[in-house]
Amino acid sequence: MLARLRPWLALALSIPALFGSVAEAAARPITLVALGDSLTAGYGLPQDASFPVVLEKALRKAGYDVNVVNAGVSGNTAADGLARLNWSVPEGTEGVILELGANDMLRGLDPPRTKDVLSRIIAALEGRHIKVLIAGMLASPSLGAEYQKAFDAIYPQLAANYRAPLYPFFLKGVAGHADLLLADGLHPNASGVKTIVAAILPTVEAFLQRLPRS
Repeated sequence: MLARLRPWLALALSIPALFGSVAEAAARPITLVALGDSLTAGYGLPQDASFPVVLEKALRKAGYDVNVVNAGVSGNTAADGLARLNWSVPEGTEGVILELGANDMLRGLDPPRTKDVLSRIIAALEGRHIKVLIAGMLASPSLGAEYQKAFDAIYPQLAANYRAPLYPFFLKGVAGHADLLLADGLHPNASGVKTIVAAILPTVEAFLQRLPRS
């Protein structure tokens, strides 16, 4: 009789531990990693004015218990991001905001190559059960219509291929606005970062709703 009851006893004893681990996971803040280049890192700005910090504050104000990790490195191309992916996105990360490709464009790198590298990043993250929000970039018209068309297509194509959410242009509302840019005309100033966060916030909030909790 005891032998028959043993599996049920084991199950009964495991239930409190199971519910305890679920409750503990639910109590932990969501971890988002902003994987990007200088636009993410906060080039030329105090750390507390960088995109991840400002985004985290906005999300917490909206009621989300979330930590946004700054994994932006100035000058990084998509290939650089891939090379450091494993240590830039630690275990326990639930979502990644992928903001890479601007330096590929500025250097005139081949768009299919950039697309391939970004695809490998997304596939690697998905293989680790980490959701990805793609933050897109648009090419400068000065690079020519052919290049612009090829580059601008990268991010919508990746979003379609991986059924990933897409924020089409990371610098929406900031690019071309001198009052929101540093003197170099490329990087957002503190006001520019706030503009970026205000614009992307609804997309990030929708992304958070898609994240599974352990």
